[in-house]
Amino acid sequence: MTKFHLKRLNAPKSWPMNRRKGIKFVTRPLPGPHSLKNCISLSLVIKKLLNYAKTTREVKKILNDEKIIVNKKIIKEHKFPLGVMDIIEIPSIKNIYVLLLDEGGKFYLKPIKNSSEKLCKISGKTMLKKGHVQLNLFDGRNLIIKKDGYKVGDSVVFDLENKKINNHLKLDKGSLIFLTKGKHVGKVGVVESIKTLEGENPKIVFKTKDGVFETLKDYAFVINKEIVG
Repeated sequence: MTKFHLKRLNAPKSWPMNRRKGIKFVTRPLPGPHSLKNCISLSLVIKKLLNYAKTTREVKKILNDEKIIVNKKIIKEHKFPLGVMDIIEIPSIKNIYVLLLDEGGKFYLKPIKNSSEKLCKISGKTMLKKGHVQLNLFDGRNLIIKKDGYKVGDSVVFDLENKKINNHLKLDKGSLIFLTKGKHVGKVGVVESIKTLEGENPKIVFKTKDGVFETLKDYAFVINKEIVG
């Protein structure tokens, strides 16, 4: 089998599929900003999450007809990799979804109203000449800004149409967060404190409707109320 396929039994647990029954191979996402275990192919999203097709041939027909838009771009590649917070739009029926993880760690689509803005986590910063700063976002985007104040771990609300930052969401006490990894994956909570101890990875204490929990700071994704509303 080609490098574009993956044995079903070896598929990431985040993929919404029966790993013991069904076809032998599934479509492997193309290389991109997300690791294999943190992304899913558009083909699988169309088949398993949207239930718009049963075969890859049907998926390709849908994409060739330009019926699927991802982050404001028409996508025709069925192996296109999707990750958390990507926006999927079906203009013909006016449906918009954001790709998230449930508390079992599996991808699912949540209906939303706005397709022009995307939440992006800041994964790195680079200082440039003339005091400019480059923000490296988790989805592979790089933004050049003139005014700093951003920190790694914060999120930005990115305007997909105008290619600019509409809002800055800081990772701090009182921030609303979504957990993307760890045993609390899929949970939404409010930050109560951030623990930074020498020699240890920073941790976050957060509160949900089910109680107070602790997780690694790296697992937190700052969100706005539109995602959970």
